[in-house]
Amino acid sequence: MTDTTSRGRVRAHASAIRRAARQATDPARLLLVAKTALAVGLAWWVAPHMPGVVDDYPYYAPLGALISMYPTLMGSVRSGLQTILGLAAGIGLATLVILTVGPNWWTIPVVVGLAVLISGTGWFGSGREYVPMAALFVLIIGGQNADDYSLGYLVQTAVGVTIGLLVNVLIAPAPLTAQAAARVDAFRAHLATHLHDIGDAISASWPPERDQWADDAASLADTTREIRTALADADDSRRGNPRALLTRARPRDVWAEMDALDAIAHHIRDISDAVADTIWERPAAIELDPVLPDPLTAACHAVADALAFGADDTSEAHLARGQAARALRHLLETVDDRTIEVHRSMGPGVLTAMHLRRILILARPARESAE
Repeated sequence: MTDTTSRGRVRAHASAIRRAARQATDPARLLLVAKTALAVGLAWWVAPHMPGVVDDYPYYAPLGALISMYPTLMGSVRSGLQTILGLAAGIGLATLVILTVGPNWWTIPVVVGLAVLISGTGWFGSGREYVPMAALFVLIIGGQNADDYSLGYLVQTAVGVTIGLLVNVLIAPAPLTAQAAARVDAFRAHLATHLHDIGDAISASWPPERDQWADDAASLADTTREIRTALADADDSRRGNPRALLTRARPRDVWAEMDALDAIAHHIRDISDAVADTIWERPAAIELDPVLPDPLTAACHAVADALAFGADDTSEAHLARGQAARALRHLLETVDDRTIEVHRSMGPGVLTAMHLRRILILARPARESAE
């Protein structure tokens, strides 16, 4: 199992590197890169033209623009406002010290500690880190010009945030609904492939040559969390986005489909664990009845074929679901017969049959499942 585990880890690392490279060069990400560069450049150009003492602190405008650039419009609005709120809170704490005892060796750490405490309340969101930062900068860098510094710091950051928001509105990002839906489709296909691999492993000579399915089973939970995050980002990308008016996607349908796939993933993980325990004779292994491999394999492949169609209403999809139902019925009849013959019901065949039945129900359209 050591070599198997090592190969699994190498494949996992390689897959993670490829996924990271794809994410970094995704068109939506490249658009964000270009908009961020544009917003920072505009902020740096505008900052020196601000009136009064504010123009003495132009370097905070590009920082504000950078802070406000998020892949979604609502994310940019939230980040910008939360940052401004965090800065204002930090500057307010520093101002209280300046107006009372003044900055010294003990008031500075006390104020910073208090700012860190306040930032943990959850009121400031992504701007929580700027509460202690602003307090520290005002007390240490502001010095004798703390009033001017505070004003310049806050106003220039607000200027940068405003420019960033304007850039994000004028060059609105595309809604992420289509990408999220594509990830759900890919996940469904991955689950179907995984179920096919389990079917092959059951009927192959033990231990089977292909063992990646056993390693991938543990990663299904991580994949579901990533896709749910992508769906939440997709919903967020539509809020306040004028480009969302041009799409006809229905995010609620995708969420419902993901709920079903999440449940299916749990069933497949249980099947993988039970089969892997039996194949490699792990401590939790239970012997597989010699009569069950063939009907188990057929049921796994048939249910996987039906799962790949999702909620399609085509004749091919209905045919696949019908074949899966017949294969599953044959498996259940075989399990029942063997239970009576050998007076034993415990085993991976029984567990797999139960899970496959649930998977087939979840894989059907809502109308068929209700019937």
